[in-house]
Amino acid sequence: MFISLWEFFYGHFFRFWMKWLLRQMTGKCELQRIFDTYVGAQRTHRIENSLTYSKNKVLQKATLVVQSEVDKCVEDIMKEKNINPEKDASFKICMKACLLQISGYKQLYLDVESVRKRPYDSDNLQHEKLLLKLWNLLMPTKKLKARISKQWADIGFQGDDPKTDFRGMGILGLINLVYFSENYTSEAHQILSRSNHPKLGYSYAIVGINLTEMAYSLLKSEALKFHLYNFVPGIPTMEHFHQFYCYLVYEFDKFWFEEKPESIMYFNMYREKFHEKIKGLLLDSK
Repeated sequence: MFISLWEFFYGHFFRFWMKWLLRQMTGKCELQRIFDTYVGAQRTHRIENSLTYSKNKVLQKATLVVQSEVDKCVEDIMKEKNINPEKDASFKICMKACLLQISGYKQLYLDVESVRKRPYDSDNLQHEKLLLKLWNLLMPTKKLKARISKQWADIGFQGDDPKTDFRGMGILGLINLVYFSENYTSEAHQILSRSNHPKLGYSYAIVGINLTEMAYSLLKSEALKFHLYNFVPGIPTMEHFHQFYCYLVYEFDKFWFEEKPESIMYFNMYREKFHEKIKGLLLDSK
């Protein structure tokens, strides 16, 4: 209750007068002061909040701008805030960089969500080729005898037909598995081998799909935002999402063997523990 009241009064009264006072004292608007004080993710995050909570419609709409209109949006902001480009030459560059990150993150989520919603379709030739590519990347010396086969268990699928395992994450789960196997082939072979450990083994492909869900949920909840704002100076893309997935695969395998679970039956418990660990690391990047 107290927090809600404070947020109401801060948003409607205190923030306005505080901004006005600081502008009188410094001769600069809040956006300029942020650029003078902060760098990296802190800068972009504070700019995003300043725009979001502004009463100025032009500034509010800036957080929703599409990438093709960023330059015009920066000009509109400078006009609204009476910022002279000759006196503050860096403002335009800094604001454009922040808006590209802000709009890029929003677009990245939409792109990932679009792929996630696309179910695996065994009648789609491209989907089938991608699935067979995964097998060939992971098992280059062993020929797949049939499309529907118990051999799929060798790379960690549950049934004779892997398409049923992709239901939760759609084609995104397969794309991530192929990306890791194609770009980090030796690491993928090593982790697949470790997943067959007699006591600490786990289903490689199923865990991979679980980690796609984890990467997706961290993106959707915006827990991934600070990491991308810190390490991607421009527009975050699907490539950055895939790279984060690869990081999760590598770290989960290490985590699993360090924890030494008594049984695969405890997978969900350890998955949640790993999820919390990653969220903590992402918070530390703020």
